[in-house]
Amino acid sequence: MIVRIMGEGQVRLDDSHLAELNALDDELLREMEGGDEAGFRRTLQGLLDAVRRLGSPLPDEALEPSELILPAPDATLAEVREMLRDDGLIPG
Repeated sequence: MIVRIMGEGQVRLDDSHLAELNALDDELLREMEGGDEAGFRRTLQGLLDAVRRLGSPLPDEALEPSELILPAPDATLAEVREMLRDDGLIPG
């Protein structure tokens, strides 16, 4: 799977990591629903760090279609809300 972090680039990520990412996505949703700005910020950073750690960055010149688009690290609660699907940022 190809994941794009807005403002950073693309990462190739094995589907076997989706469960770990979904757990962070679920936590992020709970914090957003509860208006927990500090928790939201911490979990968004954790989610992006996990994608970076578990994935392999694609070269800047590579233009692969992204299957998943994640917000930039400095995205606001409102910006992330606009990106949400029914099941969060990450399907499943």
